[in-house]
Amino acid sequence: MSMKNTGGLLWKLPFLLLILGTAGLLGLNAWMKARVRERILTPEEAAGLRADCILVLGAGVRPDGSPSVLLEDRLSRGIDLYRLGASERLLMSGDHGQADYNEVGAMGDYALDQGVPSQAVFLDHAGFSTYESMYRAREVFQARRVVIVTQEYHLYRALYDAQQLGLEAWGVPAAPREYQNQGWRDLREVLARGKDFLWTWLKPEPTVLGEPVPLSGDEHAAGEEAPA
Repeated sequence: MSMKNTGGLLWKLPFLLLILGTAGLLGLNAWMKARVRERILTPEEAAGLRADCILVLGAGVRPDGSPSVLLEDRLSRGIDLYRLGASERLLMSGDHGQADYNEVGAMGDYALDQGVPSQAVFLDHAGFSTYESMYRAREVFQARRVVIVTQEYHLYRALYDAQQLGLEAWGVPAAPREYQNQGWRDLREVLARGKDFLWTWLKPEPTVLGEPVPLSGDEHAAGEEAPA
């Protein structure tokens, strides 16, 4: 093979690798979604499941500390499921890694404002990622059967993470609506599914683990301090 032909192949190699990598990632996404699709339920189908908890995943707060539109939709769905009997407990899992950013406190306050009794609301201040929320639900809060609430585009990954970590999990999507910048979220989610596929294989411990706070115990987790 001539030097000219070799140079041409080397020039094309990065593009070939990019095409193969993209095809592999898209294939992984399709496989992951197919694997958990049957675990996605309507609120009516989830009613009466009596799971250990309804696990509501964080989605950011506004500058004034109130829930974002995405988060408010998740919280509303979680509270609906609580009232339908999907579980007697709500586990709010999100980011409270900084003193001036309290995603989880806003989630708990929202539930209390909607009339959910405080003894039914548990707060996970160190749910810094979907994977970590599932890991901590199992190890810290001792959950085994969970109903996960988030938007549908995110629910596939959350369910996959939960299953790979040994949880019996179902998912109920937040009520559908149009969100700004959803195309960017969809693209980010494709990449995140690839990352979590690796994470659930390696199974690293979360950033913060801490002592167990069983959902079935007398100790109420709503007052748990944010991680240092």
